[in-house]
Amino acid sequence: MTLTPLLPVATATLRQRRLGFAGSFVALTLGVTLIAGTGLLVTTSTGLQNDDPSAPSLKKLLTLMAGMSGFVSVFVVASTFAFAVAGRRRETAMLRAVGATPRQVRMLVLGEAVVVSLAASVCGALLGPAVAPLFARWLVARGAAPEGFTVQISAGPLLVAVAVEVAVAVVGAYAAARRAGRVRPVEALGDAAVDGRVMTLGRWLWAVGYLLVFSTVLVLFMTMPPGMDRDPQLRDPQNLPVWALLIDVMAIVAVALFAPVLVPALVRVLALPAWGAVGLLARQNALAAVRRTVSTATPMFLVIGLTGTVVGSTLTFGVARTVQSREALRATYVVEPDGGPALTPDTVERLRALPGVASTTVRTTRLNGLARSSGSGPGDSGTITATAVDGDAAATWELSTEAGSLDALRGSSVAVSTSLARARGWQVGDRLDTALDDGTLVTVEVVALVKTPLNLAEVLLPYGAVAGHLGGGPGPTAAFLTPTAGATAPTAIPGVVIAATAEWGGHDDTRSRSDWIAMIAILGPALLYALIAIVNTMMMSTGDRLRDFSALRLTGGNDRQVLSMVGAEALLTAVTATALALLVTTGTQVATLLLIRNRILESGPALTLSLPWTAIGAAATAGLALALVSSLVPARIALRARSLESAAVRQ
Repeated sequence: MTLTPLLPVATATLRQRRLGFAGSFVALTLGVTLIAGTGLLVTTSTGLQNDDPSAPSLKKLLTLMAGMSGFVSVFVVASTFAFAVAGRRRETAMLRAVGATPRQVRMLVLGEAVVVSLAASVCGALLGPAVAPLFARWLVARGAAPEGFTVQISAGPLLVAVAVEVAVAVVGAYAAARRAGRVRPVEALGDAAVDGRVMTLGRWLWAVGYLLVFSTVLVLFMTMPPGMDRDPQLRDPQNLPVWALLIDVMAIVAVALFAPVLVPALVRVLALPAWGAVGLLARQNALAAVRRTVSTATPMFLVIGLTGTVVGSTLTFGVARTVQSREALRATYVVEPDGGPALTPDTVERLRALPGVASTTVRTTRLNGLARSSGSGPGDSGTITATAVDGDAAATWELSTEAGSLDALRGSSVAVSTSLARARGWQVGDRLDTALDDGTLVTVEVVALVKTPLNLAEVLLPYGAVAGHLGGGPGPTAAFLTPTAGATAPTAIPGVVIAATAEWGGHDDTRSRSDWIAMIAILGPALLYALIAIVNTMMMSTGDRLRDFSALRLTGGNDRQVLSMVGAEALLTAVTATALALLVTTGTQVATLLLIRNRILESGPALTLSLPWTAIGAAATAGLALALVSSLVPARIALRARSLESAAVRQ
């Protein structure tokens, strides 16, 4: 038997299952659009730097945005195509019963998947260049990208996006088709009624593997064994939130892979309060069609799980930075700009003119090629962010000192973090050559090895060493005031926020604003895509159940009861996805606290476990609202048809 006799079947399937194929088309089109758009941003940003040295690295930020977008879109596309194929088990069973071979079934399904994915990829590749400039303008408006940053269109990112998403779609469809093709003809129709073994051996291996990778990476970043601490990207505590995000993603992948095991157990527990025929029917439908439940819950789980983990980690690292900064401060007051990126020159002058008050300001700059003058040490350290201190550093901070003294931080000198000095082999007294932000070459001497808090860079140097070489960069990002005995406390000054050190929350400092901008940039496109995927998969699921609705109506059920069952299933799916998200959020928050305790707050007060309930609640509410609308509206439209007509659909 060749594939030729099956072509009419494929044509009829495409016509009868328009909604399922349309859902797959939409998921892949938007997935290619997302990866192509973020990929274009990454390639365009090569070699560019932000005007503000304190802002996050543009290339790193866009790479993380592309990675998160790719992660979410790959998950959704794979799940959507597998779900679309799994929903065709009746047709597959009938083909097997009338003599179709497993190979013919697989080739038929794969051919349909290739046609749909190629058509969707072309649309996505055309939309990607249109979406990328919108992201670029948003980044420029928030100060995360330099002025004039525009997107340059190139074929590379578009081809990568198409290749990745088509491969994912075909693999997802192939895995489902392979399962269907294994069914023996005699068992085919019976197997099509209820999901059998959903957790395959391959999925078990991937799930356990990701769980082991998550645990291993977490332990490595907690202990930082020799070798890892020599890599500046791995060692720098400022980069710890980025690595925590990657660890969180590993945990989310592991939980998503375990979903076929976790979802039925959660459904049984969460549906216990369900009384009446509608609740019982919704519960049994969710348990009988585990693949459908998992596929519809996956986008919602990603929305809530990513929101909880990313927002939770951002908040926790912000609290840790504030606690660490408070512990390190000797100054009595902290002055920050009220909504702006930096203190104005007039404000700085007013602070310095306060009677009996010592003022220290800090600003961020770049040092290029900081390396030992003799050339005997490790190679070029690349570009390093440094904090220029204008004032008495020793009187402003009480930093744990391994060697030297902050009192000597004057003239052409630097104080470096102990971890950076250890990685580079630097000692007190070493002379280092570097180029300032405007290209001026200078030589500085290491005068202290200290433990720097997260609100300061790993290199501290006197402002006098870089004065006149900042190239018109931003002004001081904060000031620290220490009144002498009997001096009057500073009063309100327009344009700034003055807080006592003990009450300082660091809620509006430059790094906090940068963290939130980075979080929105990384999470926003992926969440938007996942929210659209919720609507897409719920509509696919509802449109695939017209025969079930008709059977209920023919056995005495009315429209209200059918709609109540659909709504109850959507609610049960949303609650199950929320429970999974809470599980992964709790685990990732514990991991974040372990990283903070071992790498940041090695001494001092310990942080307590706290989940971002507001963000989780907002994400869960949005997911539930979209799930209800996208399932009830198609169901209501479908119920307008007469029961006997609907019952005859897709035989």
